[in-house]
Amino acid sequence: MASIHVAAGVGVAPTAMAAYDAALADANLHNYNLVTVSSVVPADATVEIVDRAPDLGPAGNRLFVVQAKRLVGPDSATGAAEGDSGTIAAGLGWATGPGPGLFYEVTGDDPTAVRAGIDDGLDAGAQLRDWDLRDRTTLVESAEPAPDAHTCVVVIAAYGESEPIC
Repeated sequence: MASIHVAAGVGVAPTAMAAYDAALADANLHNYNLVTVSSVVPADATVEIVDRAPDLGPAGNRLFVVQAKRLVGPDSATGAAEGDSGTIAAGLGWATGPGPGLFYEVTGDDPTAVRAGIDDGLDAGAQLRDWDLRDRTTLVESAEPAPDAHTCVVVIAAYGESEPIC
């Protein structure tokens, strides 16, 4: 049975890429080449929330993921974060039942709205496939944007172990 680990992270840094890398480090997923996949949970997989992802193999390997990422940067004129609502949020939700399941990712400025969007998306995905997905879980990460730096929040589902990229 395959394991899917779901971890969240927050990063603040002077550049957008560095903030993303810091958020990945917070989730312990910064040393892999991430390959984004669509949002189907294999029927034999177990999905588990973890504070930080475990060691999933050597640095530089590829790792299949579903991710929600929200990134904002400083506004040079005011020092406020772009689109500053006081909060940024990213969330993943998943629904399982007999057979395969689904992930759904949403980002925004309001954690409550992100959760609602996840619920709506899971409902739509289950209906589209005519799947009975009763068991649902959601993980939302949020942060206050730093006024003079880039801020990133991520929630990532990492599928199994990493694999050599070449």
